[in-house]
Amino acid sequence: MSDPGGVGVTPFFNQSSVSNLTNSSASTHCDQVDTSANVFFLVICTLVFLVGLLLNGFTLKVYFCRAQQQVSSSVTIYLKNLAAADFLISLCLPLRITNYTSSSVSIRWIYCTFGASAFYLNMYASILFMGYIAANRYLKIVHPLGNHILQTVRAAHIISTLTWVFLLATSSAYVIVSLLTKEPLSSVPDMVTCDVLHSEQLSLCYKIIHTCSAAIFLLVLISLIFFYYGTSRRLSLAQQRQPASSNSKKLSKSRRNMLVLVSLFCLCFVPYHLVRLPYAFLRRQCSLSQVFYYLKELTIMLSILNVCLDPLIYFIFCKAFRAHLSPRRLFSITQAATQGANTERRSSNGRMSTLKINRKTSLTVTTKQPGVL
Repeated sequence: MSDPGGVGVTPFFNQSSVSNLTNSSASTHCDQVDTSANVFFLVICTLVFLVGLLLNGFTLKVYFCRAQQQVSSSVTIYLKNLAAADFLISLCLPLRITNYTSSSVSIRWIYCTFGASAFYLNMYASILFMGYIAANRYLKIVHPLGNHILQTVRAAHIISTLTWVFLLATSSAYVIVSLLTKEPLSSVPDMVTCDVLHSEQLSLCYKIIHTCSAAIFLLVLISLIFFYYGTSRRLSLAQQRQPASSNSKKLSKSRRNMLVLVSLFCLCFVPYHLVRLPYAFLRRQCSLSQVFYYLKELTIMLSILNVCLDPLIYFIFCKAFRAHLSPRRLFSITQAATQGANTERRSSNGRMSTLKINRKTSLTVTTKQPGVL
């Protein structure tokens, strides 16, 4: 997946574009853009990296422990994949942080070729799996007494696999195009964006992938709104029939959970996509470069907050995850650890007492032996 915010997979020049960069890079790529706010973006990325790595690492430990593997459902599979995508986004952040602090050609090349590509691949994986989770919960409301074919574990595995294959294929194609059009470059501007490295061929590929990715995002967003509206409508009908029924309470909880999912999705991804397409097509206009640069970076900061906020989704949509975090379970774990330590201490004391008794017995037998003889 390319860098939708301009920090994309490595683009490179043909021979003529290299000479054009040498002669007129300032006028073409607007090198005069002020990047003094990079320190702020650097701090935010570092904090998100630390918190996201901790939260999603813990989540993966909960989901992939033996107890959780024995009991699985379609929504659990989607939640596992979402946690994996968020964890991989966290792992991509150190390379982005390094790119903020360095103007090295090698660092920029590595970041633009692999780091940003992996970052946006996993970001769109998060977007799609959030959509799958919402669709799964909506089908549960529509078919409360049975499993739709899309709610089966087999279907969830197939959909998850196809999603990763599609995203990896798109990202790999972009990387291949960038490598095929690679040309040596002696220096790069201080800006962290990668569009300064775009060749003509890669720039066209960049716009095509951005347009398709925006369509995917729009499809997921419309689906989430439809699922929330459908859940609200079912709740209204149930409340009109039996206001205090258990079904109404369940629908009310489902609507609340769906609202949380839609709110997190809109907060993290809508601002970025409002800036994304205009940036892809208008970023080379120097009169708008300063505005687009800051809008793009700010909205990317919002999008990476997703890795810190998604554990809320795991908590509300997965009973096993809530059970693992319940105070009773934490207390039982602590109590078991304390009892284990006490048992080990008593066992150690018992062994010491036994040794003392055996030693006294041995001494007594030794002192009595001369009298017997």
